[in-house]
Amino acid sequence: MKRKIILDCDPGHDDAIAIMLAAQHLDVLGISTVGGNCSLENVTINALKILELIGRPDIPVYPGHSRPTVGELVTAPQFHGKSGLDGPDLPAPKIKPREKHGVDFITDTLRSAAAGGITLAATGPLTNIAAALNRAPDIAGRIREICVMGGSVTFGNWTPQAEFNIFVDPEAAYRVFNSGVPVKMCGLNLTRQCVITEAELNLIRKIPTRTARAAADMLGFYVEAERKNLGIPGGDLHDPCAVAWLIDPSLITGAAMHITVELKGEFTRGMTVCDYRHLHAGDPERDLCHNPAISFRGKEPNAEAGLRLNRDGFMKLLLDTLARYP
Repeated sequence: MKRKIILDCDPGHDDAIAIMLAAQHLDVLGISTVGGNCSLENVTINALKILELIGRPDIPVYPGHSRPTVGELVTAPQFHGKSGLDGPDLPAPKIKPREKHGVDFITDTLRSAAAGGITLAATGPLTNIAAALNRAPDIAGRIREICVMGGSVTFGNWTPQAEFNIFVDPEAAYRVFNSGVPVKMCGLNLTRQCVITEAELNLIRKIPTRTARAAADMLGFYVEAERKNLGIPGGDLHDPCAVAWLIDPSLITGAAMHITVELKGEFTRGMTVCDYRHLHAGDPERDLCHNPAISFRGKEPNAEAGLRLNRDGFMKLLLDTLARYP
């Protein structure tokens, strides 16, 4: 049976690919959208466009929060364009978002399902999920796990220490990581291993379907935006990593560690503070493994951080998935 998930996202080019992967391989109960890469209105429209493109109008979309817990929304038009999904020529969607608020959808769905039966996959700021946990603390014990694209074991991208999704709403991220719910973190240290290059774009262009053509167009825009703004010869597929970990856990090697979020630092607000002092370091044959001679220091692990990606396996999953769509 396919794993049941709620996908909370802010499409976004890499979110769009995450939706395609999830809709093919997982049981997506619904999508909640959150202001992040672009405005809530735009990311909601983008989610609907992708579902219509892939022939999955049955997956409901619930708009959530338009701004973070504290302060104003920060967006990323330099990477995703004015619409949040520039590149492909996708028509206005015929399907409409649901009237129920995204946070209510998350809360009601978890309460009505068997405990431990639903995973939350979060590929945007964690505003909706934190709001659900605050509004209904009882749902924490009902969530199987939360798989997050956000943060980093090493350095950030929006600031030297903070990754974009966590930076946009660090208060929400702090609530999620300290909720007691098992968390998987796909941070930049992992997702930077998932760069799609022109060679892979050419393979996508050879797939004779409308979905693959649209995916190639959107990823072509994204690759060029990252080349222009970051100087790298490809596009980091951040968000699909979080979904891929749920589809095929063998694609990502992780390690248990305690993770929390810095809220007060002048230069480090939004940093995911990862305690991995118990891991081997510098030995490529043993790296990422818990050293039994070193006990956990500080707090016990509350999360599993992704550290190593099977890139070839991921790209095969992506190409095979695109080939299955119309």
